[in-house]
Amino acid sequence: QVIKCKAAVLWEANKPFSIEEVEVSPPKEHEVRIKIMATGICRSDDHVVTGAMVMPFPIILGHEAAGVVESVGQGVTSVKPGDKVIPLFVPQCGECKSCLNTKSNLCCKNDTVLGNGLMPDGTSRFTCKGKAIHHFLSTSTFTEYTVVPEYSVAKIDSAAPLEKVCLIGCGFSTGYGAAVQTAKVEPGSTCAVFGLGGVGLSVIIGCKVAGASRIIAVDINSDKFAKAKELGATDCINPKDFEKPIHEVVMEMTGQGVDYSFEVIGRTETMTAALACCQYNYGVSVIVGVPPAAKNITFDPMLLFTGRSWKGSVFGGWKSKDSVPKLVADYMKKKFVLDSLITHTLPFTKINEGFDLLRTGK
Repeated sequence: QVIKCKAAVLWEANKPFSIEEVEVSPPKEHEVRIKIMATGICRSDDHVVTGAMVMPFPIILGHEAAGVVESVGQGVTSVKPGDKVIPLFVPQCGECKSCLNTKSNLCCKNDTVLGNGLMPDGTSRFTCKGKAIHHFLSTSTFTEYTVVPEYSVAKIDSAAPLEKVCLIGCGFSTGYGAAVQTAKVEPGSTCAVFGLGGVGLSVIIGCKVAGASRIIAVDINSDKFAKAKELGATDCINPKDFEKPIHEVVMEMTGQGVDYSFEVIGRTETMTAALACCQYNYGVSVIVGVPPAAKNITFDPMLLFTGRSWKGSVFGGWKSKDSVPKLVADYMKKKFVLDSLITHTLPFTKINEGFDLLRTGK
């Protein structure tokens, strides 16, 4: 039956979230209804608030979470009520060209590209004040209950602490995977990471696990440096401390530039700076931050002609349904830490305060 619960609804852009009572319909065929236990706040959610990422309104945002299956629709086989799960904003249908190719992870069923904010059958499972509310990236986790397609949920270890592993739903996996999966950082290599939010710090963790000998962390907020060093950064630099462009600073620090660079902000200027600071012939630069809508990049093609590679990475290159349970298992084996990525834990009703903390870099 229909569940009435609290959700943070965004009625329009550039407005605060409104805590509302919503009705959540039962799951249809091949759908799963989840009780959300913990959700992270990610910059991509904020991109929708500011209009940098275009989605239809009204909408329930949130895509980095963990919860427990409440009920399943007909035909669901991979999870059952009571299972601990992580919703997947990058689905894995297992049938499309992308899922069948070993080199790719961006399933054709993803809503990042479609952006229609609806379930696969073209309808919504949320209503509020008599209006249908849009879904976000097939997950919508800023609600006590959500409904997702079966290909957008992964069953995880029943002993996993949900308030920690929710980060594997987006931020941690995205950054960590960009280093170990997309760039394939090797032991002894040098890396530069632009942007030290949760995802940038996760890139640092990945570079360190992969055995990088030097990790240069770049941010205009020096308050972030202590945490970056704690997680493995060897050098921290603030572009505001230099007269010259930051890519030249990195070049001078390393001789010929770094082997791998990562842009984890979502700004076109830092994307070109990250490309320019990697080694001119074999350097690899990875775009991890979501690029702003309606912005183009202008750069000197000579940067690529000499041999550099420029790559993008969505969800760290992981095939979601296969990889998320393994990443949770690795966390349980203490292969990496998540606790130091969590700065604040707030009650759901204080979600707007959480976004204020995000926007002020705290």
